[in-house]
Amino acid sequence: MKKVLVKTLLSVTLGFGLVAGATTPILAAEIQGTKTEGENLYIIAFKNNLPKNYEEVIEKAGGQVVKALPEVGGIQAHSDNPAFLQNLKKVPTIEVASKEVPLTLNQPAAISKLAQTTTINRQASLWDAQWDMQRVTNNGKSYEIETGGYVNDEGETVHKAVVGVIDTGIDPTHPDLQKNLLGGRNLVPAGMDQTETGDPNDIVDRNGHGTHVSGIIAANGNVKGVGPDLGIRTYRVFYSDQALTLPSFIVDGIVAAANDDVDVINMSLRLYHTSKTIIEGETYKTTADTLLWKRAIQYALKNNVTVVGGSGNESLNLDDKNEVTDYLNTLYEPFGISLQGPTTVVPAQLPGVINVSASNKWSKQELAFFSNYGNSAIDVAAPGGDFGAKYAETFDPDSADFTNLILSTWPTYLGSDYSYNAGTSMAAPQVAGIAGVIKAANPDLKASQVSAIIKQTAIDYGKPGQDALFGSGEANAYRALMNIKK
Repeated sequence: MKKVLVKTLLSVTLGFGLVAGATTPILAAEIQGTKTEGENLYIIAFKNNLPKNYEEVIEKAGGQVVKALPEVGGIQAHSDNPAFLQNLKKVPTIEVASKEVPLTLNQPAAISKLAQTTTINRQASLWDAQWDMQRVTNNGKSYEIETGGYVNDEGETVHKAVVGVIDTGIDPTHPDLQKNLLGGRNLVPAGMDQTETGDPNDIVDRNGHGTHVSGIIAANGNVKGVGPDLGIRTYRVFYSDQALTLPSFIVDGIVAAANDDVDVINMSLRLYHTSKTIIEGETYKTTADTLLWKRAIQYALKNNVTVVGGSGNESLNLDDKNEVTDYLNTLYEPFGISLQGPTTVVPAQLPGVINVSASNKWSKQELAFFSNYGNSAIDVAAPGGDFGAKYAETFDPDSADFTNLILSTWPTYLGSDYSYNAGTSMAAPQVAGIAGVIKAANPDLKASQVSAIIKQTAIDYGKPGQDALFGSGEANAYRALMNIKK
């Protein structure tokens, strides 16, 4: 058997826009050390639809339109004028405008120290290492009911449902993903770093996160996803190997996926929203990005798209919104950002989104140690992985058991075909995959019905009934498909 390197790391959901080591809020272009159009970007939400003269409105205020988001009445703009925001406040058709703060996928310090490279035996199948997939599919029995598609007489895979993955992109050459990849779109504009040319077809994953997430949904090779014949469309909103993005890119991704008629959207990312945010001395009762996220989610739901998000990995009780605010203020104070009032997770806590916590391999009563929770917040749990029971008790790095992590695809050009990973980033695509096979089994179901089936058929872990850790329980593809079959 051939030995292959498998990268081990814990993936977390999207941060609020802070980059480790920075002393003030900085923009993505500055992180790269170049002056590009990534600087001085603003996101603007109009009260209703975009007015016909929106470009003139922005120019008069001292800026230029970078990207229009007509479906949600928003735009991204650039301006070097220090009075730009004040000028926009005088425009009666604008609801709110705010400076865009870059977001990044990063890791908790306790987990970063345990990131390492390990080896596994590469075989024709790695199923034995996929404890999560064995559990979600009832040892593969769900595949006997629905895989998300079928192979026709010409040997081509016909996809009965499609999942849109808004993430860091994908490895389009990965042998376990190629047959199910239906393309997608790059939403990162030219100049965000030296590799970005604005090519809409450049969906290549620079980081690995999106490829790992996609494999959990629809890998079909040495590893298997929840729906091995589901179609995947990828929407790349992150750039660089540091996985950086801006909120408007994500809004654009949600709208683009809905317009492409995907059945499900997976967002293994998150930011936080408070009733008052102070950035560089400027106070916002609501930020434009949060408002446009809400509109984008509603746009997707109206287009009958099931939307899935991760709850976050800070071990926070999302029911205690002041606890979350206090935590974030401790984190953000060095960056000149402060939050006031109750805090919620976006998009996971937005209406209509299935909010997923991370369960683990070893317990039906405890979540993965990093997972956020909350009785009013969590809809369902799904396998997200961790380092095992002993580590959860002691946090001793020597006790970390990497077989408790989630195995999935990894970009072949980043040194390994497969990777162990963990986080609510890994839990959300388990549920997105379940939503995909449900739609494949019954295309007439509405998004609200898909969500209801997932919750009704979840395995009741934790306290009986709805609870703060698992919500309705751990989501299960086999039970959901059996429910439809009846």
